[in-house]
Amino acid sequence: MKKESPKVAYFCMEYGLDNDFKIYSGGLGILAGDYLKGAKENNMPIVGIGLRWKQGYSEQRIDEKGNLYDCYRAYNYDFLEDTGVKVKVRIRQEDITCKVWKVDCFGNVDLYLLDTDIEENSNRFITGQLYGGGSEDRIAQEMVLGIGGIRALRALGIKTDVYHFNEGHAVLAGLELIREEMHKGQKFEKALEKTREEIVFTTHTPVKAGNESHSIETLLYMKANLGLSVEQLNQLGGIPFNMTIAAFALSRKANAVAALHNETANIMWDEIENKPEIIGITNGIHKGTWVDERITRNLADLSNLWDAHMEIKKELIQFVEKKTKAKLNPDSLLIGFSRRAATYKRSDLIFKYEKKLEGLLKDGKVQIIFSGKAHPMDDGGKKIVLNLVEMSKKYPNSVVFIENYDMEIGQMLTRGCDVWLNNPRRPNEASGTSGMKAAMNGVLNCSILDGWWPEACIDGVNGWAIGDEEVLENTVEQDEKDARALYETLLNKVIPTYYEEKQKWIEMMKQSIETTSTFFATDRMVKDYYELLYMKK
Repeated sequence: MKKESPKVAYFCMEYGLDNDFKIYSGGLGILAGDYLKGAKENNMPIVGIGLRWKQGYSEQRIDEKGNLYDCYRAYNYDFLEDTGVKVKVRIRQEDITCKVWKVDCFGNVDLYLLDTDIEENSNRFITGQLYGGGSEDRIAQEMVLGIGGIRALRALGIKTDVYHFNEGHAVLAGLELIREEMHKGQKFEKALEKTREEIVFTTHTPVKAGNESHSIETLLYMKANLGLSVEQLNQLGGIPFNMTIAAFALSRKANAVAALHNETANIMWDEIENKPEIIGITNGIHKGTWVDERITRNLADLSNLWDAHMEIKKELIQFVEKKTKAKLNPDSLLIGFSRRAATYKRSDLIFKYEKKLEGLLKDGKVQIIFSGKAHPMDDGGKKIVLNLVEMSKKYPNSVVFIENYDMEIGQMLTRGCDVWLNNPRRPNEASGTSGMKAAMNGVLNCSILDGWWPEACIDGVNGWAIGDEEVLENTVEQDEKDARALYETLLNKVIPTYYEEKQKWIEMMKQSIETTSTFFATDRMVKDYYELLYMKK
């Protein structure tokens, strides 16, 4: 099979390869980083294409008065390898030179990063801030990623059979491929037909409003259309130009990132004409990055498994004390909740009817660690973060908020907590790989049946389901319903099992690990991408 495996160029706006390599913001980047590591371990002919972000994503801090603020700083990396390649992309009225770096030192296949922060450019800050700026800034970044990425592959002499767009940010690569074909004398329709045979697309966003679009006028002004007419752009992405719709139009096949997300995506994009087949390929995690070897090593003996977990839990508690000065009790139930602070994820849902937990929090019988960043422009997300900070002040020895969420914090929490809480508004969570990381470390998921969890959950055996699969039209009523279900699960199932049935708890830990470790790993995911998406039948 491997001799026949198509050569793949994987395009993504962000990559989470290492905590100190700040070119990621959250789940999309972590998935992409894990994917490149899985590709390396499975010896698959994949290269990554991305951007070398000078300042990365924002740092999010809380000052002494409890105010939230975003800050940025420049990062320099001594492990970037200069390929000697530079390519040009015309943006507005200027030819922007993009320097190409290579990264292969994190157990990943070759990743090529384009960088505009060089002296040839008057505008050096295009690759400055990940997801920073307005529409023109974003288009410029996506021109460098997509158009520049194709030109970098050509300049590097890398033969490519399949172009994989991980989210819609790379769509302009498709326009560049069409431009190449038209330059050879092909008409637009023929050029589109040939291009479509070479592109596959992964969609991640199950909320229509979250799918990026730009005005046609701005695309023309930025020179992002590469000579295509308004009618041709409209044929691909509509007016305004929707990056996800265009990605579907440019692809021969597409995938969602969990079985439930596949159902959602097919319903959500049902009205698109000539869209490709959308299949489900559930995300996976790179076990070498996220799973503590002490857990894997002691899986056979339940007593040793618990001892290993307690050792890791105490390390987390020390980490928390160093970060926040909070002193947690290793013998008390420890719940973790760390992810992007988006409103649909409802990070503070557990406090909706606070009185139900007040006694347990005051007694220290229930402890909760939160971490998460809100997008710099997301006021709703920031409000949630500030509410969590207030709760940490109200219950200083039971509720902790760790600021400036990153890979290291995520790694510590998914290894060291007892319970992993997840309560998004179904079906808005596309996948949710943090729960997979927790599960493989024996941290028991307590989650709404959304994202990946419906595929894994055996309620009361390897974790718990919160509520049922019913979705109400009214979000206020949904939040009330889910909050009641959350308390019912915590108070009547999770807490009694932890304090009164320790042996059952440890058996559930083992079940959690055994039922998730194979299917939800990058080995399976990479093979699925090859067999179901890349290979032509």
